[in-house]
Amino acid sequence: MPVHNADIAAVFDEIADLLEIQGDNPFRIRAYRNAARTLRDMGVEVTDLLEQGVDLSRLPGIGKDLAGKIAEVARTGTLGQLQELRRQVPPGLTELLRLPGLGPKRVQALREHLGVEDLEALRRAAREGRIRELPGFGARTEQAILEALAQRPAEGQERLLLATAVQYAEPLAAWLRETPGVEQVVVAGSYRRARETVGDLDILAIAADREAVMERFTGYDEVGRVLSRGTTRSTVLLRSGLQVDLRVVGHESFGAALHYFTGSKAHNIAVRRLGQERGLKINEYGVFRGSRRVAGQTEESVFAAVGLPWIPPELREDRGEIEAAQAGRLPELVRLEDLRGDLHCHTKATDGRNSLEEMAEAARRAGLRYLAITEHSRRLTVAKGLDPKRLRQHLEAIDRLNERLRGITLLKGIEVDILEDGSLDLPDSALAELDLVVGAVHSKFHLSRERQTERILRAMDHRHFSILAHPSGRLLGERPPYEVDMERIIEGARQRGCFLELNAHPERLDLNDVYCKMAKEAGVLIAISSDAHSVLDLNNLRFGVGQARRGWLEARDVLNTRPLAELRRLLRRTMA
Repeated sequence: MPVHNADIAAVFDEIADLLEIQGDNPFRIRAYRNAARTLRDMGVEVTDLLEQGVDLSRLPGIGKDLAGKIAEVARTGTLGQLQELRRQVPPGLTELLRLPGLGPKRVQALREHLGVEDLEALRRAAREGRIRELPGFGARTEQAILEALAQRPAEGQERLLLATAVQYAEPLAAWLRETPGVEQVVVAGSYRRARETVGDLDILAIAADREAVMERFTGYDEVGRVLSRGTTRSTVLLRSGLQVDLRVVGHESFGAALHYFTGSKAHNIAVRRLGQERGLKINEYGVFRGSRRVAGQTEESVFAAVGLPWIPPELREDRGEIEAAQAGRLPELVRLEDLRGDLHCHTKATDGRNSLEEMAEAARRAGLRYLAITEHSRRLTVAKGLDPKRLRQHLEAIDRLNERLRGITLLKGIEVDILEDGSLDLPDSALAELDLVVGAVHSKFHLSRERQTERILRAMDHRHFSILAHPSGRLLGERPPYEVDMERIIEGARQRGCFLELNAHPERLDLNDVYCKMAKEAGVLIAISSDAHSVLDLNNLRFGVGQARRGWLEARDVLNTRPLAELRRLLRRTMA
C-alpha cells in the first residue's frame, strides 16, 4: 500500500504529542514536529524519493535517525516507536489533543490534577466547573472546552486539510485515468471548489467499460474497505479513513453530473430555481424540458440553459455569483501564474530550513521575480528572532547576494511581532532600513474583541507598517481565530494605505474567503504569501490562490501580481 507524506507526518506528529505528554526533551519533540511539517509541505512524495535512492537525511530538518524512521514508515505503514508510546500513554489522551486549544501541556495538567484521560472525563470536569480552578486555565478556557466538545465532529465525519486531501486525490485520479477506455476523470465536490477542508471525495468518470473502472477503483492499494459496489457507483473507505465515491456517467450527462456533484448545495438549489422559472428540470442526469434532454453534456450547457455564463467552481457558494453572472460582472479570478513574487518567507537566519541563496533559487525556478525575506523579530525567541544587530547583519547578507543574483530580487523585510499595546517589536531605526514590514500577532490571543482590534489598528498606525500577516491568527483544526473586528481592520488598512496578507500555509489560509471579498470591495490589496520556511513551502502558493479565488479576487486585487517597480512604489506609500 502506498504511504503518503501526510501519513508519515501524522506518525511523527503523534509521536511528538505523546512525548510532550510524557514531558520528554523539548528539542527532541521539536525535531519530530519540524520533520512532520517538512513532510507535509513537500511537493513530491517521499516514497518516490526513496525509490530513486535519494538520501533523505539531506532534506531540511531530517537527520539520519529520522530518515531511517521515515523509511520504516514508508515500508511498513507504521513505526515501532509509536506502538511502544501508545502502550505507555492512555489512548483517550490523544483524543484530547485533537480539541482546539488543548495542547500536550494542558492535557498533561488535566491528567495530573483532575485525572482526565478521555473526552467523557473532560466533559464532566468542565460541566462541574473544576477546570477553571487549574492554574493557567480559567472560566473562559473551560467554556471554550465545552464549546469544542459540542462542535466536535462525529466519528467518520472529520475533515482533512485541502493540502492533505490532495495527496490522496491526485494519485487516485491518476490511477483511474490509466484504466483502458477511461476518457475523463474529475474530482468534484468541495475539493474542486478549493474549500479549506474536505470531508470526502466525489470522483466522476467517463468510461467505455464501466465494470473495468469499478474493478480498478475498488482494487486500489489504499482501499481499506469497500462500502458498496455497482456498475455506475461505488464507495470505498481508504486506509486513511477518507471516504471516496466514484460515479461513472455517460457523455450526454457528464456536465450535469459535474455541476451537481461539485455543489455547493445552496448554489445548486439557486440554479435549479432558475431552471424551474423557465420550465426546466435540472438534476445530475441533465437539463430536461418535460422528458426531453436539452442540455447536460457540458457544464457550460447547464449554465447556458438558465441564461448564465459558466461560473468558476470556487465561486459556487450562493454568495452573489448568480446575480453577478446575470449582470455580466463575474470576476476574472486570479491564477497562480499571475503572481510575480512572494512577500513572506523565512531562512536559516531564524526558524527556516534553507539558506538565503537556496530560497532565492527555488523562487526563481518557480517563476517568481522577487522574494521578500521576512525573518521573525526578537520577541519570538523560539524562532531565534532577530534583534537590531542581527537584522543589520542579515540585511547586509541580502545586499551581497542581490549583487550576484540573476532573474530574481530579494526584498528586505521582517515579520515583526505586534506587542500587546500595539507597538512593534523593533525600533524605527531598524525598520526604516527595510523594503517592507510584515506585522503579526503571535501572543495574547485571548484579548477581548475591542482590545485585539485596537492593538492591531495601533500597529497599523506605525509609519513603517506594510502588511498584516495571517490576520485572524487561526490554525485550522487546532486554534480558532482570535476575537477581532475584521471590518474595522479592513477599513483601517484602507485608511492607512496598508495591505492584508492571505497566508497560504494550508493550516492557516488566513484571510478566509469572506474577508477576502470584503477587502476587495473596500479596495484593500491582498498579498498572497507562502509563509515558506523551506524551499518546499513555496508550493503553498497554489492553496493561497485557491482561497483567493473563493474570495472573488482578481489579479488587480493582489499586491504581489505587480511588477517589482510598481510594488516598490506601493510599499513606499506605507514606508514614507
